[in-house]
Amino acid sequence: MAQVRLFASAREAAGVGRDVIDGATVADVLSLAEARYGARFADVLATCRVWVNGDDVELDTSIGPGDELAVLPPVSGGAT
Repeated sequence: MAQVRLFASAREAAGVGRDVIDGATVADVLSLAEARYGARFADVLATCRVWVNGDDVELDTSIGPGDELAVLPPVSGGAT
């Protein structure tokens, strides 16, 4: 089971900032998250980066107990 942390628009779409989701790979966890949170979350997820334990990873990366998967939407802003 992975600790899943959702940030910004991903958190808003899911309605939660943290969850625990079982899965063997990043792809498994994200698929289960999409099923749990619905189409709006899936749309946001398509634009996000995914990190495991602070590292940018591929979808086939294995997930183990105690791993933290972070879903990070693109961020904009700055001074004008």
